[in-house]
Amino acid sequence: MEMRSEREDALLTVMVNGRLDGYAAEELKAGIDGALQDDDRAVVVDLAGTDYLSSAGIRVFLALQKQMKARGGCMALCNVEKYPMEVLSMAGFDRVFSIVPSREEARRMCLRKEDTLSLIADLEQPADEIDGMKFRFEPGTRAAAHLRMHGDLDTLLHARLTREGVRAVPLSELGYALGIGALGGSRDEAVGHLGEMVSLRGAMAWLPTDGHGAPDFLVPATPGGGEGAAYTAFDLALDGSFHEVAVVEAGSEEGFTLEALYRALLALAQRRRSEFRGVVATALWGVTTGVAGAAMTRVPFAEEGLGPDETDRWVERREGLRHGGDTLLSFGIAVDRATGPGEIAALCPPLPGEPEEEGLCYHAHGAVFRHVPWDQSASLEKGIDRCFADGEVVDVCHLLGSTRLRRAKVGVAYITPVMQA
Repeated sequence: MEMRSEREDALLTVMVNGRLDGYAAEELKAGIDGALQDDDRAVVVDLAGTDYLSSAGIRVFLALQKQMKARGGCMALCNVEKYPMEVLSMAGFDRVFSIVPSREEARRMCLRKEDTLSLIADLEQPADEIDGMKFRFEPGTRAAAHLRMHGDLDTLLHARLTREGVRAVPLSELGYALGIGALGGSRDEAVGHLGEMVSLRGAMAWLPTDGHGAPDFLVPATPGGGEGAAYTAFDLALDGSFHEVAVVEAGSEEGFTLEALYRALLALAQRRRSEFRGVVATALWGVTTGVAGAAMTRVPFAEEGLGPDETDRWVERREGLRHGGDTLLSFGIAVDRATGPGEIAALCPPLPGEPEEEGLCYHAHGAVFRHVPWDQSASLEKGIDRCFADGEVVDVCHLLGSTRLRRAKVGVAYITPVMQA
């Protein structure tokens, strides 16, 4: 059995050739699992050239159909040969699966359903369009939101951290936050594992600088943070709630960049909110087309003797895009340089060697999860909880602006420019 897959117009097509027996069914299942992306809602299975089918193969199709149905989509079989069709009929599955003569007809059927869902969304709430992205906004709180910071980012960037500057902070206090941190039974235990950190609803993920390159995470029993504590050398947290949730869709399969998303959010805030003061804090749950990032490989304590121009000795840059089709959770801030306060803009400098973006700056950390199906109907909070409960954490990093997404739900807090220590 041979399996190939291709993706066109956001629709996955799987081509199967040869005998689909018990052994091949396991290979097919693994191949489909590898090809599926977290926001796929429709799959066409082309069986041209498949001359044998058993119940083992039918089970793979049935599991795939259940997956797509759970995502609000569909699965269609096409080009079914004579004997496989007889097997489907004998087993009663010719009335369970959508079976059509050609791949073109199967694609039209699946894409028609996707277009219908998009039309319904447009009718329910017209979208704001900017730079190829569609934005729909759901209301949140009206209460003021601030930023709360511990530590000195300049001290970190100039490799002057001290062990005494690492503090214990309750997970409930972090809430939504980014920083350099770790978990451990004591400060002495944690300092050797400090790394890029992001916290969402009190659940924390970070990339320890222990040389293994494997992310770690902790999910409190109570969303919002439990009684446990993290140790941080620097952290920037949201004090308050989100004023809106933006539902964002890309206009093309390539998606939109994180930089473009922040530019659009700032531009829409200027247009839609008269009280806007140039700063947003964001929590994002979305599906990527590729993540670009950077991560610490060692802790830049002053005792290490690292110079301010030796960032490459303790930071690994990942310019290429990775993790396409996976799910990204992130927390970050963005500042309009023309209207935002300078003390907050100082919290999002470019990495050494990176040029400053014209008109804005941003600072975001993200955690990448795998095998978390996108659910358009779920709230931002449920999406975050589901990632930590069911997903596989595969990366944590400082996000670069070239990171790309296809769709996202973004909690947006319009920050009152008061820094709280």
